[in-house]
Amino acid sequence: MVNNKFPDNFLWGGATAAYQCEGAWDEDGKGFAITDLLTAGTRRNPRKLTLEVEPGVYYPAKMGIDHYHRYKEDIKLFAEIGFKVYRMSVSWARIYPNGDDEKPNQKGLDFYRDVFKECHKYGVEPLVSIMHHDTPMALAIKQDGWLSKKTIDAYVKYAKTLFTEYKGLVRYWITFNEINMTMNYFGDVYGAGILSNGTRIIDINNVSDDAMSKEKQNKRFTALHNQFLASALAVKAGHEIDPNNQIGCMIASDAHYPYSCNPVNILAAQNSMRKLWYCGDVQVRGEYSYFTKRYLEEKGVTLNVTEEDKKILKEGKVDFYSLSYYTSGTDCLDQEVDTDSGNFNLGAANPYLKKSDWGWAFDPDGLRWVLNEIYGRYNVPIFIAENGLGAIDEVSDDGKIHDDYRIHYLREHTKAMKQAIDDGVDLFGYTWWGPIDLVSASTGEMKKRYGFIYVDLDNEGRGTLQRVRKDSFYYYKKLIETNGSCVFEED
Repeated sequence: MVNNKFPDNFLWGGATAAYQCEGAWDEDGKGFAITDLLTAGTRRNPRKLTLEVEPGVYYPAKMGIDHYHRYKEDIKLFAEIGFKVYRMSVSWARIYPNGDDEKPNQKGLDFYRDVFKECHKYGVEPLVSIMHHDTPMALAIKQDGWLSKKTIDAYVKYAKTLFTEYKGLVRYWITFNEINMTMNYFGDVYGAGILSNGTRIIDINNVSDDAMSKEKQNKRFTALHNQFLASALAVKAGHEIDPNNQIGCMIASDAHYPYSCNPVNILAAQNSMRKLWYCGDVQVRGEYSYFTKRYLEEKGVTLNVTEEDKKILKEGKVDFYSLSYYTSGTDCLDQEVDTDSGNFNLGAANPYLKKSDWGWAFDPDGLRWVLNEIYGRYNVPIFIAENGLGAIDEVSDDGKIHDDYRIHYLREHTKAMKQAIDDGVDLFGYTWWGPIDLVSASTGEMKKRYGFIYVDLDNEGRGTLQRVRKDSFYYYKKLIETNGSCVFEED
């Protein structure tokens, strides 16, 4: 008899990020994070980074969805769905407003303690990202963000503060969200807080030759190395402070395929996957991969890795691998073909896959494939920290949101997860990205909605902020109640 249920104690839930939902960007002693100062945009009109607040400019992070003041209401809704886990992030600048202050901001510490207690009130386990693309702006201005070794020390102090303050309240941690984002052209500011590269436009589809110059690439990969060291030091400290802590990496993990069986396309797809392995090998295996030397040489990057660095990386290996998965990419070098343009240029348009309104290919089989690839390479437990569908939701005449497309996406990706588990993958949890509508990271829009819970807010920050349950809210509730088996009963 086929068992369609997920493993006992599987962690179902949802994921958010502080700068996309909290708001209250300057309340109770909070400083600015670099992502707070990204303007609103659209898929066609990119977001911009300003170094200070400019009058008359709309910054979506200023209000987010007001989760800072409404977290009790939101967590109660999450509990109604049946969440076992809530993956969220702590804003570094809410704890240390300048990133490297002598003492933490007590009001910031109190806020997150209240959030964690509220989660536990409903039996929801917090899973906390220590940094989710929000380098404090003060560190970016003062020392070029992660290009400076001093930022390592500031981060480790911040991480130790969290481990100490919330011992017993939080036992699942992620050191850096999508750490491989620092490798992308806008990763210098978005992932690493580097201002000297001059990146001010966050254009998700277009990359100039200047943006990928050897000088700028060197800065990105140097900053990424510093983040690896910070992650390793944090893992070691977290285990010392509380041996019960489980601390993971988090890597954006799109599947990549060759467009055809032409060997040049197969090699191109293999090289695209190295964006995952480059980071995963360091954080899970504790060392740079065999392909690093040539990989960096081809980018014009020279990396100084000392023997002490190697020791730190080896001693700070993560306990689990977490990932985001939304779509897949296709590599084609032997002919001119149409390209996809979702959140990033993911290569050739795959003729076998349908696309979302934002150009993302719908590919649940790619999730199964990439889970198997990751587990086969690392043999550590895996957690899906982000997966979801951004779409335009309309409120019907009956006042409800009928989002069958989101239910379909969730159902098919749930099936793919179960297939991967049956393949032998040790998958222990899943958090849907954006269980409640929040500000889109790539475009700054509210129009691009992921949530099971609708938030009455538009792209210009107008609305009542009322929360409304969508049809998908009830579907996910049933999915959790049946531990995943309901998706197979519909076939």
